[in-house]
Amino acid sequence: MTAWLLGYLALGAVAGFFAGLLGVGGGAIMVPVLALMFAAQGFSESQLMHLALGTSMAAIVFTSAASLRAHHAHGAVRWEIVKTIAPGILIGTFLGAQLASAIPTRPLAIFFTVFMSYVAFQLLANVKPKPSRRLPGRFGMFAVGGGIGAISALVAIGGGSLSVPFMTWCNVKMHEAIGTSAAIGFPIAAAGTAGYLVGGWSATALPAGSFGYVYLPALAACVAASMLAAPLGAKAAHRLPVATLKKIFAGVILLLLAKMLHELFG
Repeated sequence: MTAWLLGYLALGAVAGFFAGLLGVGGGAIMVPVLALMFAAQGFSESQLMHLALGTSMAAIVFTSAASLRAHHAHGAVRWEIVKTIAPGILIGTFLGAQLASAIPTRPLAIFFTVFMSYVAFQLLANVKPKPSRRLPGRFGMFAVGGGIGAISALVAIGGGSLSVPFMTWCNVKMHEAIGTSAAIGFPIAAAGTAGYLVGGWSATALPAGSFGYVYLPALAACVAASMLAAPLGAKAAHRLPVATLKKIFAGVILLLLAKMLHELFG
């Protein structure tokens, strides 16, 4: 167990750093690695993705809080955006987590891979918005929040993979988009975690230490490391060339996805 705890600590540190750096919540890295680690420990294949998704979402509650504080200290959070998008996010995330609990592991893994591959290629393409584009009105923000929340729950991300591109597409400055995404990630993670706890409440044959679809030993270790690393990533976001780092992050995502699929289907 000691070796696995060290692995969870290392995973939390890496995920936390990228969460602070890019406002992505860390789930893009955490989910495929947790799925691989759970498989290596002999967890039931039918519950691998659900446990990885639920544990990642629970960890993002803490990671996003640490990242949020750091970005707020830099004045990079647009709170008026958070207020208008949060109601849709809360509803969409809880419903999305309930849906994920009912989907078998392999289809869920395929959906996760397809979506995250899209995110990775979007990061690599670095598409620029039209200068005249602006954020939608209150109803539009509610609808966008619902969509971001539902998809974020299905793939256990903090929403940054969707909200950062959406905001930059609407000509919000990149650093403000990253900081605001960190704030948006907190309600996504809270509602998503509640959904995975409820969805896994009556599940059978879960490993010891599980609470719904959240595996507590992995959660505790990942959170301990990510809480320390997220502020470092947030500071680095204001100093380092983000465009280059986004490409590196995209490459890491694609490699992890390939490894996860090989483990599940190989």
